[in-house]
Amino acid sequence: MADIDKLFTILIERQGSDLHLEQGQKPKLRVQGHLAEISDDVLTSDRMTTLLSQIAAPPEWKEFESTGDLDFAHTFAQVRLRANYFRHFQGLGAVFRLIPSEIRTIEELDLPPRIKDFAKWKSGLVLVTGPTGSGKSTTLAAVINYINENFAQKIITIEEPVEFMHARKKSLITHREVGRDTATFASGLRTAIKSDANIILVGEMRDTETMELALTASEMGILVFATLHTNSAAKTIDRLIDAFPLNRKNQIRTILANNLKAIIAQQLLPSADNSRRYAAYEILIRTPALGNIIQTGETMRLSSEIQTNRRQGMVLMDDSLMELLTAGKVTKESAFFKAIDKSRFA
Repeated sequence: MADIDKLFTILIERQGSDLHLEQGQKPKLRVQGHLAEISDDVLTSDRMTTLLSQIAAPPEWKEFESTGDLDFAHTFAQVRLRANYFRHFQGLGAVFRLIPSEIRTIEELDLPPRIKDFAKWKSGLVLVTGPTGSGKSTTLAAVINYINENFAQKIITIEEPVEFMHARKKSLITHREVGRDTATFASGLRTAIKSDANIILVGEMRDTETMELALTASEMGILVFATLHTNSAAKTIDRLIDAFPLNRKNQIRTILANNLKAIIAQQLLPSADNSRRYAAYEILIRTPALGNIIQTGETMRLSSEIQTNRRQGMVLMDDSLMELLTAGKVTKESAFFKAIDKSRFA
């Protein structure tokens, strides 16, 4: 067994979500949202090089040495891990995220039931947002699984790396990995648009080219699911529009106003007894007023729009947090820390 495999074994046995290795630091696990050291040994340069090179293929290792960044998937003991290598001020670093072996259903994740309606849409843009580690990929996997079980669609996923592998049920699913099957998210999207796809999943919209292609696909009659690192519906819309130069903003507003179908912003909080984590959601679903709100840039009106349409399955992040708090599932401190409007929440 390779040295790094021993660390993966500890990760799995202790039911951690992430393994953190950084030169100059002790190895750490993230368990139920908290970091904990698993060894007293400080990782040296030679030790890091040995550990990281054990599972990277020679071309991947050469790329890492050249660029200082590397993302790939690794399988250990029938468990998939998402690996992220990086170079930092003190040397080398890596984070390994455990990818669940089974795709959990919408019911198992206790996702809002209204999410099932997303599968019935024929076109448009659906964004799942939140910080790293908030469960965006898990939520999207559950939605794609629901579509796969109930509808005959052609689905293309573009990810870096591919995380959840969907067996073919009613739908035809093609997984494409950035760096292996396609050079970039943008090039993968450009090909997918020409591939008679009903649904495209974009693992991450990192740049304006990918954002624009995702919007174009949604405008052409494709249902596009994508992720962003934002924590509310208003910030998501602002983030998309602000990514474009001034002379393009009005055009992008129009496309987004016509094609945005829903935003799910989610955050994970440790339970009050630290035994698990709970998800809080902000859900925005298209209403007759949404297009005008986006077109005029009045995203501050989204809060009242969501509150007005609670019966349609919408909810504000702060209200979702309050529901968890009232039920005794999370502490006041953790809920307040995640709140968007802290003065209102207090």
